[in-house]
Amino acid sequence: MAEGLTGRSVVVTGATSGIGLETAVGLARLGAAVSLVARDRAKGELALEKVRAVSGGPSHRLFVADLASLAQVRRVAGEIADALPRLEVLINNAGAVHMTRKVTEDGFEMTLAVNHLAPFLLTNLLLARLRASAPSRVITVASEAHRSALLRFDDLQAQRDYSGLAVYARSKLANILFANELARQVDREQVTSNSLHPGVIATQFGQNDPGWFHWLVKLGRPFLARPERGARTTLYLAAAPEVDSLTGRYFKNARETRPSRAALDPAAQRRLWEVSAAMVGLNG
Repeated sequence: MAEGLTGRSVVVTGATSGIGLETAVGLARLGAAVSLVARDRAKGELALEKVRAVSGGPSHRLFVADLASLAQVRRVAGEIADALPRLEVLINNAGAVHMTRKVTEDGFEMTLAVNHLAPFLLTNLLLARLRASAPSRVITVASEAHRSALLRFDDLQAQRDYSGLAVYARSKLANILFANELARQVDREQVTSNSLHPGVIATQFGQNDPGWFHWLVKLGRPFLARPERGARTTLYLAAAPEVDSLTGRYFKNARETRPSRAALDPAAQRRLWEVSAAMVGLNG
């Protein structure tokens, strides 16, 4: 079970609904100073009210950014660094799935941009603050969907053939590859990096696209687990003392489990890091 986070500063992306909101509320209950990153200001303000209802005070904050935009990722990273003198936990929770191919303002396929490139860039831009606040943790929400995926480095943006669910699965594989490579690059005594599967949860996920997938998710929602359960593993990784020294691991149901063989490929981890850095214009 998760322990307390009293006084610790935590940033959660995608925190306006579903697992992200339940994570933020759970963190507040554990005593953390919670900063929400939301795409929509009005929804973000509502989420912030729910967090403050659990644990009041000025320590909880809202940052607004559309993570599909690299410029906005850079801006919000700067705002977070300026506002927070310490950052002990960064939770990369925001994610999306699109049944039809969409392209961001930067020219990147939307699912790859939001699910992988955004957390990759945000984490790197906040890494100095995380190191300065050590010991600290980076937690990336992936999915068991990664098990069906292999990265196509010759077509990362799915230009040749597009399948929304396949592209989503590849983005979740990218999450684990990124988390594991970050763990390799950073001293575990400074920053740990782990990823997780939250479960198959009843959220608003998949509702941004009309069509068959929208209705499939809507019909299936009564049979899915509640968002509170989906936040359980994230909260465990954020607060449990027994994971202090664990890094480069993948968790499910608050227990370590082995991801797919593709997720454990060190060459793919390094290559994805290098390709991603070039795509987002990250120097060094």
